[in-house]
Amino acid sequence: MDVLVAGGHGQIARHLLRQLAAAGHHPRGLIRNPDHAADLEADGAVPVLCDLEQDDPAPHLGTADAIVFAAGAGPGSGIPRKDTVDRAAAVLLADAAEAAGVRRYVQVSAMGVDSARQAGPDDVFGAYLVAKKAAEDDLRARPLDWTILRPGRLTDDPPAGTVRLARHVDRGAVSRADVAAVLVALLDAPATAGRVLELVGGDTPIADAVAAL
Repeated sequence: MDVLVAGGHGQIARHLLRQLAAAGHHPRGLIRNPDHAADLEADGAVPVLCDLEQDDPAPHLGTADAIVFAAGAGPGSGIPRKDTVDRAAAVLLADAAEAAGVRRYVQVSAMGVDSARQAGPDDVFGAYLVAKKAAEDDLRARPLDWTILRPGRLTDDPPAGTVRLARHVDRGAVSRADVAAVLVALLDAPATAGRVLELVGGDTPIADAVAAL
């Protein structure tokens, strides 16, 4: 499977690209900084230079069978980039996918977006949730085979290989490596299209958790 991953140099995306390559897929990662190309190549992925805040991604979809939007403005960014990356870039890539007929589309969101409300002028996390919820709402209205994954608090812990995955789960933490493993499993499970799923660490092996859906 040719999988195009947005946010190619982010931590979740790096885990995802490595796992996709190890599973025999053909991962490509969208990056904005050409200096990151060598890192992606070392992960077994093809780097694709495209800044989703200002470039049209349509020419870069190529032969993609599926797209994963795992981009984010990052913890050091301010309120404006929560909108331009976490919302607008997601919408732009979904536009390109729909126009090109790339139906399988998995989007990484966040737990807590259902309670998102208008953020104040200094509420960076609130703005992040508002942007993620807007991106979800846009994707859910599209005729794509979309799946939305809402991880809990992200950690850099080693992968456990076991999770809790359902429409609603209690709040908790999950490693970025396990998020990536769940994304790989979701791509291989087309029956999860049209689902919004929350994810935290747990006791169920990832393959079993996805199969149970």
